[in-house]
Amino acid sequence: MDLPHISRLPTMAAVCILLSLSSWIEVSGNASAQVNTIGATGFPSSIRVAIRENNASGESDPRGRIIYVANVNFDQYCRDVLPNEWFPSWSVASLEAGAIAVKMFAWYHHLHPVTVDNFTFDVDNTVNFQTYRAQSDQPGTDQAYYTTRNLAYVKPNKEIFELNYRAGYENSPNWQYRNAQKMSQWGSEYLALQGRTPLQILEFYYTGRMLLTIPGVGKG
Repeated sequence: MDLPHISRLPTMAAVCILLSLSSWIEVSGNASAQVNTIGATGFPSSIRVAIRENNASGESDPRGRIIYVANVNFDQYCRDVLPNEWFPSWSVASLEAGAIAVKMFAWYHHLHPVTVDNFTFDVDNTVNFQTYRAQSDQPGTDQAYYTTRNLAYVKPNKEIFELNYRAGYENSPNWQYRNAQKMSQWGSEYLALQGRTPLQILEFYYTGRMLLTIPGVGKG
C-alpha cells in the first residue's frame, strides 16, 4: 500500500498477493518451515529488494518485469519505506507504530525469501510488499524508526511474524482490520490523535502479541 497515493491498492499483503496472481513463485529453501524467534535470530544487516520496471506513469509496476535485485542496508530500507507508507506529517505515535510494522514486515520477509523468474529476493519495491523508494527518507520518519529500532512486536513465543497493514478509512479506528489482525494506517493516526501510545495502537490491531527489546540492537 502506497499511502500517499491512497487510491491505489489499499494493501501491502506482500507474498500473498504474488501467490494469488500466479503459481510461478516459490519459497526458497526451508525458511517457511522454520520458527524464527527474537534472541535466536540475528537482526538483518541488509535486505534483497527486487526492482520492477515502471508503468506508463513512471511508478514502479507491481506486475512489471523484475529488472534487477538490489542489496540494500536494512535500516536504510526501512527508512525509505516508512514515509511512503505513513504520511510523515502524522502524529509521532502513529509513525512509531508504523515504523515497527514496517520493520517487522521486512524482517519476516528477509527470513522468507522468494524466487520469481530466476530472481531470488526478500521483497520487491512495490505494493506487492512495501513501497520502497531509494533515498526518500524524511527527518520525522527517520526519528520514528530510530526511536523504535530496538523494539520487536512478536508472538508470545517470541516468533517473528509479518505485521500486515491496510490503508483503511479516515477518521475511524477501522475495527474491521483489528478482527483480521491487520493495522489500519489511517486508523493508527486516528488512535494517535485520541492519545494512544505506539504500543496501544499495536495492541489494538494485533491482539495476543507482545513488545520486546531486541538483544544487541540499539536505537541507532
